[in-house]
Amino acid sequence: MQISEIIKSTGKYDLTIFSNESIDKLEESLFLKKEKPYLKCFKRNKDIQAKPEEIVRQLMLYKLVNEYDYPINLIEVEYSVSFGREKKLADIVILNKVDKSSVYCVVEVKKHKAKDGKDQLKSYTNATGAPLAIWANGVEINYYERLDPNYFEPLTDIPKASETIDDIKNEKFSYLELMHKDRLAEERKTLKSLIEEMEDEVLSNAGVDVFEEVFKLIFTKLFDEMESSDDRVLIEGLLKNAKKANPELNEKELIELNIVDHNFRNLEFRSRGDAHLTKDIINKLFARAKNKWPGIFEKGEPLRITDENHLQICVGFMQNVKLFNSNLQVIDEAFEYLVNKSAKGEKGQYFTPRNVIDMCVYMMNPNSDEYMIDTACGSCGFTVHTLFNVWQKLKSNGKAHFANFSNQKLTNPQKDYVEKVFGIDFDEKSVRVARTLNMIAGDGKTNVLHLNTLDYTRWSEKQKDREWTRTYNEGYQRLLDLAVDPNDPKEFNFDIVMANPPFAGDIKDGRLISNYDVAFKNNKKVSKISRDILFIERNLDFLKPGGRMAIVLPQGRFNNTSDKRIRDFIMEKARLLGVVGLDGNTFKPHTGTKTSVLFIQKWDDEINPQIDDYPVFMAVSEKSGKDNSGQEMYKINEDGDRLLDEHNHLIQDHDLDEIAFAFEKWAKENKLSFWS
Repeated sequence: MQISEIIKSTGKYDLTIFSNESIDKLEESLFLKKEKPYLKCFKRNKDIQAKPEEIVRQLMLYKLVNEYDYPINLIEVEYSVSFGREKKLADIVILNKVDKSSVYCVVEVKKHKAKDGKDQLKSYTNATGAPLAIWANGVEINYYERLDPNYFEPLTDIPKASETIDDIKNEKFSYLELMHKDRLAEERKTLKSLIEEMEDEVLSNAGVDVFEEVFKLIFTKLFDEMESSDDRVLIEGLLKNAKKANPELNEKELIELNIVDHNFRNLEFRSRGDAHLTKDIINKLFARAKNKWPGIFEKGEPLRITDENHLQICVGFMQNVKLFNSNLQVIDEAFEYLVNKSAKGEKGQYFTPRNVIDMCVYMMNPNSDEYMIDTACGSCGFTVHTLFNVWQKLKSNGKAHFANFSNQKLTNPQKDYVEKVFGIDFDEKSVRVARTLNMIAGDGKTNVLHLNTLDYTRWSEKQKDREWTRTYNEGYQRLLDLAVDPNDPKEFNFDIVMANPPFAGDIKDGRLISNYDVAFKNNKKVSKISRDILFIERNLDFLKPGGRMAIVLPQGRFNNTSDKRIRDFIMEKARLLGVVGLDGNTFKPHTGTKTSVLFIQKWDDEINPQIDDYPVFMAVSEKSGKDNSGQEMYKINEDGDRLLDEHNHLIQDHDLDEIAFAFEKWAKENKLSFWS
């Protein structure tokens, strides 16, 4: 009998919070009894049916004894907890080593991947008066200190038998420890799920704007990690050398065996034992972050989580999350949740999955002397990944791979390229998110602008707004420098446009519509027109002759009879390079709308002369990396265990990288100007 069969998983090591050694030992001890799997309880020393939840409990017992050094005689299972006349059973408790009649820690275990039980854990912890609590389901584990019946502060860990709670709270914690204890890698959590937990715990009753306050915390956390970028560079160098000597080990194992502390900087985004001290340090850190990256928050804007305990709990949730060197999808997912989803949904705008962005950027093959813009930038995935792509080429003689978000030190040529990448969006919250990510990636520089891309005739009015000008004018002037006529922001000279424009909702503003050729049918202006159709023409206006574009569009634009005139309009102005049909799950759970990516290159007498007959690259993605419910799917090995990348993160199972590589080969064979 195998554990994977009992927990109904692809592999036994899917119980990621437990060591492989403990899983192997437990599996070896399984036996059949009455044709059902049984095990010998680690504590009770009797035969127990090996149900999914029992598997997690036994592994947790092993962990407490062998990793935390708690003696088995201080541990009880099925511990009776009184609620007045009613009694309930706690899965595991650790008794106080001084007074064995009191409970030190309550542990609630759930079957593999189950999400319930946290309220139950808190009620048991309150009833017993225990200061510590643990919730675990085999892939996630949460540690809490009970501050009072209403507040449970997340901890990075629980003390070992020889330690105290203060030892855990005041431990040295550098970027090295963050790499080792990253919750996203260790517990397979998402930033979104942590934010949801924060909402449940404190933010829903804190009387604050959740978006603003969580944004501030992420902003501050990113700054704290950036301050340790020198440490990261040194650690990664040490890991690289260690990997050569131990190629079979992953990042976490290499850290445990080979990396010693080199007096690394202590991270400041930490929950202290003193809530007042935590608040003071986090506020000062936020002020420094605003000074480093201006224009995102007002200089005098404070953290508005005024309750010290509330702030301490929020910091506790986020302190062990490593935001750098994780794919930006982690941050995107969180911000997509925070930004008013109902409003964005009405506009048909959702942040583009990073695997789609990576494919488009790779296929468009930007280089360091080219200018790029995303005209509906959302959280600026296209712009940031364009930066990563070109930076890699500058570093590795022209070859780029798919990249992760990194707090790398930039060379002067890399810094110079930041000023060639632009983003525009009309949603103020999205722009602030985008500016943050672009500014951090670009070492303090950004050309992300809060403008309505389609309503360009009113852009000049923005310059009358002092607040807007103070934040955006520098980037706006750089944008106008690329206009064909600086006094008319209609046509530009960009080399590349990449965008996923809103594709739901019609525009009925006759004044705005009249600026677009596609809004006229038989020389008569239409009364309304789909937003994405206007974006097609607008994006073509941004391109110089020979410029190229990747744009995500609803599938109907490619085959609806009524859209033939739109297709003719495109073909008149540009060569159709290719179409990639995206899987129907790509934008789930937000929408199941079928979409495709259109790749075109504007006609140019020299590099792309107009012809009537030419080949077109066609591909259909069959693996989006998501299932029918929109949950991410990950690559597994022959044993059914999930594969991890170099940063110990799960690898999304999709085929868009294969499509990008196939396009590269096709483009070179057909001597396209930007792949020659």
